[in-house]
Amino acid sequence: MKYLFTLLVSSFCSIHTFAQTESISDTIPFVLNKYNTMYIKAVFNQTDTLNLNFDTGSSALTLTNDVLNNKLQSKVSLYHTLYELKIGNQVYKTEAYDAQLSGHDTDGRFGWDLFKNQIVEMNYEDNIMVIHSHLPDSIAKDNAYTKLAINYFDNVFSVQSTIVQDKIENTDLFLFDTGYNRTVMLDNDLMKSHNFPFEQMKVIKTIIMKGAKGNEIPVITANLQLLKIGDYTLKDVPAQQLTTHKPLRGKNIHILGNEVLKRFNAFLDFKENIVYLKPSKLYDIAYTDK
Repeated sequence: MKYLFTLLVSSFCSIHTFAQTESISDTIPFVLNKYNTMYIKAVFNQTDTLNLNFDTGSSALTLTNDVLNNKLQSKVSLYHTLYELKIGNQVYKTEAYDAQLSGHDTDGRFGWDLFKNQIVEMNYEDNIMVIHSHLPDSIAKDNAYTKLAINYFDNVFSVQSTIVQDKIENTDLFLFDTGYNRTVMLDNDLMKSHNFPFEQMKVIKTIIMKGAKGNEIPVITANLQLLKIGDYTLKDVPAQQLTTHKPLRGKNIHILGNEVLKRFNAFLDFKENIVYLKPSKLYDIAYTDK
């Protein structure tokens, strides 16, 4: 069985028209499908209505080759031209990139950088994404939210989390990636360098995943005893082990995917560079690979 591995790291240029002088919130409904792909409807170039995945593991706008060649009314000049992208009530300007694949049921994806200096609320209770100009006062005071510092690199961002196996703990940065539809992707080289006993993890299955360019990536899914994210701990997580095809130019890094992230309601504060997470109603549901 094949699953999508939808990471894209690219150069980008994005400009938004969101007012910064007053407190504004723009609510956008989203669909979370059975593959853990979250997507919204957006209007490209004032002409084309598209289903687009909000992919925090990428930047700018990426459309599949099939959409570029067969669906769009607009003619697109890739990489160096700014286009309008209407998301909710706001219009953003961004370059466009191409890829062979995107998340299930989507025409492409857009990255976190469209919302620089804003706050993105991901509410999995009500299936809404809310773009705030300011963090709501109640969030910073709500002790149910755990706070994670945002670390930026290569046009994407990460947060610190901890994996535990047979009482051995490793704390590292994890790419925060709503575009990756599985649980966590653990980098074998990183685990090996920290003497993490990944070879003792019980193997659940081995699959072939697809990269954004259509390349095949062999992945082992094995049971991770504990995953600690801030103040919260998830038990017996079916984690994927990555041995080849590093997503970030060869960098060794773990990845938090949307099958874990959907278990939390989140505020992504790109002003103060903090992620706020609180368990959602999906926190205790069964994992796909269990």
